[in-house]
Amino acid sequence: MTDSTSDAGSNWAGTHRYGAAALHRPTTIGEAQALVAGATRIRALGSRHSFNDLADTDGVLISLAELEDEPLIDAEASTVTVTGGTSYGELAVFLEQRGWALHNMGSLPHISIAGATATGTHGSGDRNGSLSSAVVAVERIGADGDLVRLSDRDPDFAGAVIALGAIGVVTRLTLRIQPSYQVRQDVFVDLPWSTARAELDAIMASAYSVSLFTDWRESAVQQVWVKTRIGEAEPDPGSGFFGAASAGEKVMSPADEGHDNTTTQGGLPGPWSERLPHFRLDATPSNGDEIQTEYFVDRTRAIEAVTAVHGLRELLQPHLLISELRSVAGDSQWLSPTRGAASLAIHFTWKNHPTEVRALLPTLEAALAPFDARPHWGKWFALAADDVVPKYPHLAAFRNLADRMDPTGKFRNAYLQRVLGL
Repeated sequence: MTDSTSDAGSNWAGTHRYGAAALHRPTTIGEAQALVAGATRIRALGSRHSFNDLADTDGVLISLAELEDEPLIDAEASTVTVTGGTSYGELAVFLEQRGWALHNMGSLPHISIAGATATGTHGSGDRNGSLSSAVVAVERIGADGDLVRLSDRDPDFAGAVIALGAIGVVTRLTLRIQPSYQVRQDVFVDLPWSTARAELDAIMASAYSVSLFTDWRESAVQQVWVKTRIGEAEPDPGSGFFGAASAGEKVMSPADEGHDNTTTQGGLPGPWSERLPHFRLDATPSNGDEIQTEYFVDRTRAIEAVTAVHGLRELLQPHLLISELRSVAGDSQWLSPTRGAASLAIHFTWKNHPTEVRALLPTLEAALAPFDARPHWGKWFALAADDVVPKYPHLAAFRNLADRMDPTGKFRNAYLQRVLGL
């Protein structure tokens, strides 16, 4: 059975309301294929964690969250195959129970695997690529309703993972996995800005995953979250961290002190699945009532970019909950914001001030323009196609792939036209 409703609702934070005529929730891939084949315009809706109209359409939406297939582990190949609507948190529990792990997690375990990989969503760590970098095969429903599978041996694969929903509805993905491991998470407070800028590369290289949380106050970065794989060099909280003091066992929340929603801190070792995400699967993540923006800059220009943003602090602070700085390894995917170079991700969690945030984004983007900043596909930004297209030299190849897989524009929408000129 396929459930259809005339109201597609809003994203998880309530800051975007979908304009699609209906939302369908098939329970089998066959039903999904029939829906895609019969639609004039259709887009896939994941866990609703995008903040813009990326997933929206003037046609209908389809969610594959109710597909029942259990993940399938191939121990010999060290891979797992999972349905696209599965959340990272659900997969993490499944893998950990069987002694396996992913290379990284995003800050929110609530996000769907198909949606997160399609938008280049990431965690942190100098050696860690985005979540899409773990994908070795992807199966999707094409415009004619047929299933199409591309693996990392196919010439089009570099355009098939971070694809923004433009080439079909993702049904299954195959991801690299590794043996399970333990992680400790330590939090440090009041890292001097002078040290953060002078020692940024050393700070980011100091652990498996490092995040800096700041509201860009003049003197210090408020919090540094350091996630260390057990068996690698572990921090000594008593010695501090580049001049920052240990928070000890106190639970720190980056966006709102009133929220008890973070994963275990205080240096207590635990499974990767319960330490790499910032927020627990059983709680509302982050602040909840928010808007998000993020830009990626080449690590060789990171200090300059951070300094430029710091200079805008008086403009940003009235509308900002928190910013987070994370490192992401480079990759080779055509539409990856980190293609070709290790990057620093500069993230903004805004208060729910839509008018004010929209007004300040052009100024923020102008400050980051000298560093060729690329926006996160699923978050708010003001850049249009004229600004975005030159940042992606393989866009012509991606456009060709989209035209071949969707000749009638069934999966196109206003976002793709505005941002990529598709």
